[in-house]
Formats: sequence, C-alpha cells, structure tokens
Amino acid sequence: MTRPTHGGNLAWAAALAGCSPSLILDFSASINPLGPPKSAIAAIESQLQNLNAYPDPDYYQLRASLCQLHPTLTPDWILPGNGSAELLTWACRELSELEKTYLVTPAFSDYKRALKAFEATIGEYPLELQVRGYLPTFQPSSLKIDTETRRHGDAETERFSSSVVNANSWMPNVHLSPLGLLLNNPHNPTGQLFDQEVILPLLEQFALVVVDEAFMDFLPPDQQQSLIPRVQDYPNLVIVRSLTKFYSLPGLRLGYCVAHPDRLRRWQQWRDPWPVNILAAAAATAVVKDTDFQQQTWRWLASARSQLFQGLASLPGLHPFPSAANFLLVQSEQPSSQLQKKLLEHSQILIRDCLSFPELGDRYFRVAVRTETDNQRLLDGLNLIL
Repeated sequence: MTRPTHGGNLAWAAALAGCSPSLILDFSASINPLGPPKSAIAAIESQLQNLNAYPDPDYYQLRASLCQLHPTLTPDWILPGNGSAELLTWACRELSELEKTYLVTPAFSDYKRALKAFEATIGEYPLELQVRGYLPTFQPSSLKIDTETRRHGDAETERFSSSVVNANSWMPNVHLSPLGLLLNNPHNPTGQLFDQEVILPLLEQFALVVVDEAFMDFLPPDQQQSLIPRVQDYPNLVIVRSLTKFYSLPGLRLGYCVAHPDRLRRWQQWRDPWPVNILAAAAATAVVKDTDFQQQTWRWLASARSQLFQGLASLPGLHPFPSAANFLLVQSEQPSSQLQKKLLEHSQILIRDCLSFPELGDRYFRVAVRTETDNQRLLDGLNLIL
C-alpha cells in the first residue's frame, strides 16, 4: 500500500502491523476520543426513516442551529459543507483568482492540493523554530514576510522583505497587489494559537484571508481566538470550521463556513446539490446544543494533554511542542518513519509522521491527545522502542 498523506489510514497501518484494523490504536488522526456524543447517535437514529427523502437544499434548520454557536450571525452568513475540506476547495478556487496566495508553513497538505487544482500561484510564510529554555516552539511573532506590493497609480512592483508579524506591526502602508492568505488557527501541525491581534492587521493588507479554525472549538470559549465575531466587519474574511473533529464524526463529513452572504451564494452555484446528507445534518443540529459533551471535552483535554506532554518530554530523544489543540508535534532524534513502523509492529499503535510537511521531514511526528489510558499505552510503547 502507498504511504498515506493523511492520518487515520487504519488499513495501511494494519497491513504493516499484521493485524486487523480494529486492533490499531490510532494517534494519527486528531479526533475527540470521547465521542461521538449520544446526542448525535440519537439524532441519526431518528432520521433513518427519512432516508427516502432528499435533504433541504437550503439547510435552513441546520444553519439556524449553527447560529446558536455564533449568536451575532444570521443563517445567511453560514454555509454547511461536506466536511471542511469541501469548503476549503471553494475557498481555494477564489484564492486562485488572485495574483498569489500565501500559506503559513508548515501547512496542511490539502491546502496546496486544492490551490494547485485551480492553478493558483503559491507563496510561503515560514514559521521559525525557536528554543526557549529547553522547550522548542514555533513562534507566530517570527513569521517572515516577502510580499509583493504595488503603489497607488504605479504599476511598478516593489518587494518588502523580513517584516515581522506581531500585534503592533505588519507591512508598509501601501496599496497591495491582489494577494490571498490561507492559514489555520490553531496552527496544524505545531498546535500554536495565533492571537486575534496577530491576524486582524492582515485583513487590511490582503484581498482575501481564509482562516481554517478546524481545531478552535477544542479551546474553552474564554480562551478561543476565533475571528467569527469579526466576519461581519470584513467582507474579505472567510472562516472555515469542522464539526467532525470535536464531535468525533469524521465518517459523516460535516463542516461549515462563515463568510459574507454574497460570497456563500456564489459558492453554492459552484458545488453539487445536497452536499450534506440527512443523517449528518441531524447530528450537527443535535451536537451544537450538547453543552454537557462540550464541557466534558474541555475538562478532559486540559488534563490529558498535560499528561501526554510531560510523558513525551521525559523520554530520551523526544521534544514535544506546547500546543493549544488536541494534538502535539514532537521533534525526534530518530527518524519518525522508523518510530512509526516499530510502534505498529510492537504495540499496534499508529502515529502521524510529518513527511507530508516538507519543512519538517523525518525528524518530527504528530500525535493526537487521547484518553489518559491510551496516552499511557503510547508512552509505554515509545519507551519500549527508545
């Protein structure tokens, strides 16, 4: 089998481990181990009798339910999709119409795939690896800029290099060529969280800014740095959210986008009808009201992430990065592909190598945060092979 680009490929892992896929303990896909919630299962079962009917093509009830998560919005500002991946495809179609789209790298590999599908011109802003004390970390304030700009009334293009993204400074105050920016927050694969003050200045500089907030809901509301409350102020801002990671529903494929209604109506003209099936729509409508599951997840993550981080940091040759999300990036003195293979063979545990992130290569791997029992099994397996 071909080495997978994404996490969660249990068939590939089982073939390597020589066991059934059901026996693989999966740390490669960053999915909430506490779900799916009972509310989702009950909602799905209640709609089985309606499988002989098409979904509502406007998904009005689903949009209205999602507005409960974002009370400042009305349903026309929200577009459900067949996973956040589908919605990112349409965002990349728009980005490809600009002169250049920049990615914050290392970046989720699907961003480049979707941009290249529409023949976009791609630039990169690399995060810099820094070491503070004994902890390595990627610093959002160290994002290096190399951006093409154009002055008012002047076709000459100038280049401004080595500007620094932080809360107080960005780029020279000139009229920009049509440029796009695509980033995720919290950042994947580093787990770093960008403050709103870091991203907001970008909205004054780029023609279109797409922020993938697939992991934002793993933070309690008082810790989130979502730009959804600002989307009505910026018609050039697009926010993409996933419902499958937090609610452990990746098999249903469900996400949503928050953007100006005119933009969302344009996207609806591009895509196939009925992209969200009845069962997925019912599950989403139920889980966004499930405050008990949300609270349970926030309580679990803080404790389990700390346990896993401390355990990884205590193992020889491993250096985990602080993370705001439900996964940890780990720097390894041994090739990650070798660790991955040994873990599968000896412990039937799958971790995510970082070969799909060219900036990281074979000395990094990523692991999801799971239950404390599962986390300990991973730590024991790593200790055995290290």
